[in-house]
Amino acid sequence: MTTTVFYDRFERHSQGQGLKANSTHYCPGCGHGLAHKFLAEAIDDLGIQDRVVAVSPVGCSVFLYYYFDVGNTQAAHGRAPAVAIGHKTANPDSIVVSYQGDGDLASIGLAEIVSTAQLGIPISVVFINNAIYGMTGGQMAPTTLMGMKTSTSPAGRVPLMGQPLRMAELIAGLDGPVYVERVALFDAKQRTKAKRAIRKALECQVENKGFSFVEVLAECPTHLGLDPVAAEKWVAEQMTRIFPLGLKKDVTDASFPAMPRPDFSESRLLEVVGASVDEAERFATAFPSHIAKSDIALKLAGAGGDGAQTAAMLITNAAINEGYDSTHIPSYGPESRGGTSYADVHIAEREVLSPAAPNPHLLVAFNAPSLAKFGPAVQPGGVIVYDSSTIHSVPGLPERVTAYGVPFTQIAADLGRTVVKNVVALGALQEATQIFPKETFLNAIRRALKEKCAMIPLNEEAFAWGARAVRGD
Repeated sequence: MTTTVFYDRFERHSQGQGLKANSTHYCPGCGHGLAHKFLAEAIDDLGIQDRVVAVSPVGCSVFLYYYFDVGNTQAAHGRAPAVAIGHKTANPDSIVVSYQGDGDLASIGLAEIVSTAQLGIPISVVFINNAIYGMTGGQMAPTTLMGMKTSTSPAGRVPLMGQPLRMAELIAGLDGPVYVERVALFDAKQRTKAKRAIRKALECQVENKGFSFVEVLAECPTHLGLDPVAAEKWVAEQMTRIFPLGLKKDVTDASFPAMPRPDFSESRLLEVVGASVDEAERFATAFPSHIAKSDIALKLAGAGGDGAQTAAMLITNAAINEGYDSTHIPSYGPESRGGTSYADVHIAEREVLSPAAPNPHLLVAFNAPSLAKFGPAVQPGGVIVYDSSTIHSVPGLPERVTAYGVPFTQIAADLGRTVVKNVVALGALQEATQIFPKETFLNAIRRALKEKCAMIPLNEEAFAWGARAVRGD
């Protein structure tokens, strides 16, 4: 069958010239080629090419986008079902296909596939089970058979490595899926069944029935060390004993509830991100190149509750209001409970190329662990502003780094609200670096507190006291 779902030319190696323009990257005898063919034919038969979004993650399936002329998204290892949910909920009319291998779906992606299947959302999963990690070197997969030798089980899989996962049975046992079947490719009869199953998985979505899952037992001659014919025989004789073929679940007599359609209008987008079409007032006359020529890196670090993340966001908003590109990357984790959590901020004259700030120009430290950890990484000539209420000694710092000790916490406590110590820090940072005029920061604070206007005077006072502490007033 000729189908427009496949590209006329596969632009993979050599810019799609010569023989490679019409051949896939798969090894001879690999089952992926047939699965691709059946999926493409089903898409063509159902007339849904313009609605399909294919999601392929890491593994042998990753290059599906080279061949299918449909919407394509690449997902991180194992995360294809989660990405598929995003596509389906963003556009309920789309037909979303998650195309995954066993190393991907049944290992690192196990939580994603189980939670997505239980959700029951109408997406179609084509799961290629060849009992091995194919692309990354032939390691043992969750579906590797007992006794089977792989690069990570050279003596064969043993009970202490666990039993093979029967994914079709596992998925069928959940309440969410409506259709689950396991098929194979080792002879003409099985290929016909596989083709029907993949088509039905798509039909379930076209008809809004719900989540469908087709497991395809496929050959991997390369890592089996067999020729294609012998590999087919191995699947028929060995894999089907552990992974019995057939229909596992079919409850397609109902429909999935209608999903709400997202509102992508400008007004809704502005509401979600808390933005406005009104142009922010600007106070800076030029980029603060006295700190760095075109891209300034800042790090704000402290314990949970210190307000480092909020202060970082205020700096980011202030920079954006001045017309510069700025990013804020928070880092949370076990450190946020009493240790060090931090935020990286970049302010670029034109474009931030990397949001991380491993070697910041400016550091705001709210506690001793933060100063000890990040102080030595500040670039020569940089500036550190730290809370001298809690930090009583300064570690060795790079040359020409200036450190200002300001009692953030004490000043905030004297004002009656320790919660504003991060705004004290912002005032100190502004005075110590002159990164932007003080009105730039005050404007960002006022905009952030527009729903809590009563808090504005206190925050303005906290900012002013931080600046005074640096000046020594």
